[in-house]
Amino acid sequence: MAINAYILISAEAGKIKETADAVSKIEGVKIAHPCWGQPDVIAFIEASDQNALSELVLSKIQGVDGVTSTSTHIVVQF
Repeated sequence: MAINAYILISAEAGKIKETADAVSKIEGVKIAHPCWGQPDVIAFIEASDQNALSELVLSKIQGVDGVTSTSTHIVVQF
């Protein structure tokens, strides 16, 4: 079963749009929206399993220039 999650992203000042654009191009990211306030970017992702989710967040999203922190919120599926 696929895992869906919302990733709340804090970005460096002045890099919010560029950060959202870069995150949105990562495979597995369905959409990334720059926002006012905190967080700076909200992304919705889909991963095949928990290992893929970890790789997507810890390596790819947190590796984007401008990302300062992330908070992952896994969608509960009943």
